[in-house]
Amino acid sequence: MASTTIKKVIDSLEILAPRAYQEEYDNSGLLTGNRADEVSGILITLDCTEEVVEEAIAKSCNLIVAHHPILFKGIKRLTGETYVERVLIKAIRNNVAIYAIHTNLDNVLTGVNKKIAERIGLKNIRILAPRKNVLMKLVTFIPKDHAEHVTARLHEAGAGQIGNYKNCSFSVVGEGAFMATGSATPFIGDLNKIEKTEEVRVEVIFPTVLQSQVLHALHESHPYEEVAYYLTSLENENQEVGAGVIGELDMGQESIVFLEHVKAAMNTACVRHTKTSHNLIRTVAVCGGAGSFLLKQAIAQGADAFVSADFKYHEFFDADGKILIADIGHYESEQYTKDLLGEFLREKFPTFAIAFSNVVTNPISYL
Repeated sequence: MASTTIKKVIDSLEILAPRAYQEEYDNSGLLTGNRADEVSGILITLDCTEEVVEEAIAKSCNLIVAHHPILFKGIKRLTGETYVERVLIKAIRNNVAIYAIHTNLDNVLTGVNKKIAERIGLKNIRILAPRKNVLMKLVTFIPKDHAEHVTARLHEAGAGQIGNYKNCSFSVVGEGAFMATGSATPFIGDLNKIEKTEEVRVEVIFPTVLQSQVLHALHESHPYEEVAYYLTSLENENQEVGAGVIGELDMGQESIVFLEHVKAAMNTACVRHTKTSHNLIRTVAVCGGAGSFLLKQAIAQGADAFVSADFKYHEFFDADGKILIADIGHYESEQYTKDLLGEFLREKFPTFAIAFSNVVTNPISYL
């Protein structure tokens, strides 16, 4: 079996869901362990409890990948008085690393909410509340004969990916002018003389999290000693990053039929919901975990139903007859996140030992 390090696993996970996309209150990332350690096995879980750490030890897994962070806030002591302290102590004593991939996995189109939507049978899945201010535009100027090569390197670094379209760019040919002075070694022209040459202005958009690798690709591929470029932060919505998703069923269903379908598809013992009607459910919004903050967006986008969790009593009134709320439970809404992570890691590390935790970490029971 090929060896790998904790760092390599983390690097792969953070391509799937960059930590920059987590919410401010969150604590995703490596919580215990050493990035340089070799991985003996990976255990995937929704929550990290003492039982889960014990299971990891029994299965010779020294890396736990959890959706929910066991550590949300700073702690001042490790005495074992709380379950959080006991989990951390047990993990550290047994050299088990714990990595959490939480709201950053919630906030990408290929993450938690898409998995729920697929189980329900939704098509044409897109982000319900796209995030702004997470895109940048790069403008650079390239000698005409090198424009194709440099642009291709920028695309390889992740620039120009817009939804289902890749290698997107805008270019226009113009005349560049400059004078090399001092100790410069110009690619074109001579020292202390004005040089004019045909250049291509190339513009590409990319996620802000890719800034360093896009600029590295620019400098590595551009022939000029001094590369002329500028960056602009964009307020545009990123259609692949944000909260919740929305999609459509192949055929409309009466509300009671839809609720029964969701209950079976999501394997939940209980669905708390608003009043049913004879209106057909076709467009459905989804948010794993606590999603009541997205109710207004779901209504505004014409959703007939909203599948989520953790709605409070008074929040059900906010449906106001405009939408069917289906609260399926926090654990139940996110339980298939383990499958999502397992599928991803097995594709990236096909020869590696990856296991799913058998511990049911749901703290809520139903009578």
